[in-house]
Amino acid sequence: MVQVSKRYVGMMAAIIAAIAVLDQATKALMLSILTPGEPLSVIGDWFRFYLLFNPGAAFSMGGDGSTWLFTTIQLVFVVGVAIAAPRITDRGQAVGLAMIAGGALGNLIDRLFREPGFWFGHVVDFISVGDFAIFNVADAFITVGVVVFILAMFLSDRKEAARARKS
Repeated sequence: MVQVSKRYVGMMAAIIAAIAVLDQATKALMLSILTPGEPLSVIGDWFRFYLLFNPGAAFSMGGDGSTWLFTTIQLVFVVGVAIAAPRITDRGQAVGLAMIAGGALGNLIDRLFREPGFWFGHVVDFISVGDFAIFNVADAFITVGVVVFILAMFLSDRKEAARARKS
């Protein structure tokens, strides 16, 4: 039987909500001060804000034809994390999954409520670093969340192996 612990559910919900709100707030700010196609240099050409509307995946990958697929994947992931949250027993894994889900929710909001329309909306991207793709706060949290989750899984496996050796 799967061990159920509501220990991290509240924390995960708070992280998810905070990331989605932060993402949407930064997008609203950038939409109010940037003009598409006109970069705003912060640190020369290395770090700038550059507004674009992305129909594809994180870091401006993918294209218009796959918008519905990314919307579906994000929705399934967010719902899946909500369902799985009570079963998560490792704090690091909980934080990592919540960061990923918060980023997914931030971008999902764009896909559901921005032009060109429901389910096919384009994600607001505005962070441009060097020659790397343009991304947003949600994308950054998704990336960091994946790293946190993988590290937590690795550390959890090591703890389990140590416990097994002791017994």
